[in-house]
Amino acid sequence: MAKLKLGILGSGKGSNFRAIADAIAAGSLSAEVCIVLSDVEAAGILALARERKIRAEFVAPGNFKTKLELEAEQRVVALLREAGVEIVVLAGWMRMIKAPLLDSFPRRIINIHPSLLPDFPGREAWKQALAAGAKEAGCTVHYVDSGVDTGEIIAQSRVPILPGDGPEELHERIQIAEHQLYPAVLREFAVQNM
Repeated sequence: MAKLKLGILGSGKGSNFRAIADAIAAGSLSAEVCIVLSDVEAAGILALARERKIRAEFVAPGNFKTKLELEAEQRVVALLREAGVEIVVLAGWMRMIKAPLLDSFPRRIINIHPSLLPDFPGREAWKQALAAGAKEAGCTVHYVDSGVDTGEIIAQSRVPILPGDGPEELHERIQIAEHQLYPAVLREFAVQNM
């Protein structure tokens, strides 16, 4: 049975990557992580991938803060293609995705965002939810397009905002939901792939 071939892009410590890799290791997700790429040389996600003997590479992002330079994004595309990736999974990737990657993997790039989109797109969405006095937060898996967290929604998980919640407590509970939702969505992709 063919396994879904994943390429994971991340900028941080890699907790969503870990949740996906754990689901694969437990046999609950029929997939293979072919490559992990990061725009941050010392990102924890690269160390986690290497510990699991998964190819992990740093791609120098260039001079922009919010996106990769064209040559860097073309390098990401080349690495993903070389690895045979079918679905590109953004796991804490903190840069906009532009034409080279979008055109190379149409409707095959997904992201997880720590809010119930379309509410609170962008950075630190849990802080935005608290500042707005929202009654609940959550996470959303969505297709990636050229906007900021504007792609078609695939699935969501709701997390209540409890009295006395600070940013850290709420973010931690949202991450627990993310670690369940992302592998579940990928399971659906894997079933469709069979």
